[in-house]
Amino acid sequence: MGKPRKLRVEFRKNRSGRQRRRDFTDAATPDGEHPDELTSGERLTGKGALTRHRTVLADGVAADNTDGLGVRPALEAAWRGRVLEVHGLASFVQAADGRVVRCVTRRLLKTLATDQRHVVAAGDWVHVSGDAEEGVILDVEPRTTSLSRTSRGKRHVIVANVDQVVIMATAAEPRIKPALIDRLLVAAESNGIAPIICINKVDLVDPASLVPLAGVYARMGYKVILCSTVSGMGIARLMAELHGRVTAVVGQSGVGKSTLLNCIDPGLQLRTASVSSENQKGKHTTTTARLIALGGDASAGHVVDTPGIRQFQLWEFVPAEVAAAFRDLRPFANFCRYPDCTHTHEDDCGVKNAVADGLLDTRRWESCTELAAGSGETLLGD
Repeated sequence: MGKPRKLRVEFRKNRSGRQRRRDFTDAATPDGEHPDELTSGERLTGKGALTRHRTVLADGVAADNTDGLGVRPALEAAWRGRVLEVHGLASFVQAADGRVVRCVTRRLLKTLATDQRHVVAAGDWVHVSGDAEEGVILDVEPRTTSLSRTSRGKRHVIVANVDQVVIMATAAEPRIKPALIDRLLVAAESNGIAPIICINKVDLVDPASLVPLAGVYARMGYKVILCSTVSGMGIARLMAELHGRVTAVVGQSGVGKSTLLNCIDPGLQLRTASVSSENQKGKHTTTTARLIALGGDASAGHVVDTPGIRQFQLWEFVPAEVAAAFRDLRPFANFCRYPDCTHTHEDDCGVKNAVADGLLDTRRWESCTELAAGSGETLLGD
């Protein structure tokens, strides 16, 4: 390991109370000097505790790294583990020998000025100092992949370091929301995560009625699986897709994420609840993302059971880049007359021409233009 380098980092504004004196004008000098006669150009420069910046040691972490918080001190006793779940101020980290340790996050990490809502997420690789009962998370390794959304102006990392994501929807109860599937596809592909579309509860409808929607995604090369925990349809195929990989299972409340995982691995015994009969909305039974080894064996693969999503707004996505994240729109965008075409009102638009000629699904075009217009703030679970 190379020699630790010094980095200058910034802390949040509420890291500590104000320590700079504000009552200089109240202290009158005995020689009669009046405050109005003082030089107005003099400034006090923050030093040490008076500033929100601090120099820390970065142990083998790139200076431009923004997705990992590499500010750990050189501690020989630190060990490497993976975050299984985060509950408030406590994180549960699994070590290489399989033991799970309850950890708190180092204050330095919690007070760094970052764009993240929480510095630690399920799936993170971290370095911990402590014994078998309690530890302290010293730093977070850079993430290879992450699925994020915007929450209160901050970046909410739903899950980190996963190979693929299963985007779950239901044929009924609650009704399927293609717009939410499209947004999750864009978020997954833009972060290098392989998506799988899973439509659950197909036993409640005629499976033939799902062919038009499933066919649109299948023609684009996405894996589409129709599942039912009642009839067992699609369970074996989904198990094969999960084997040996780290998979996040995401979707709105009530689609049956936990129920489906219980069907795949009965030993999980995840909490489940029925959909409300009044408004056909799911209940938030799963409250936090949780990394679980299938069958209790890491070699069989891991799944991350995530809370239901009611709102999904893409994090820092440029509207002009939305069309490039739609596989079916991307080829036709090359025939647009204008390079900055929005595919809404321009003449000679390759995308609109493809829709008119029946070469492109109208709903997908509408989903792209709505997302580019900023409608990702809509409550999609309502």
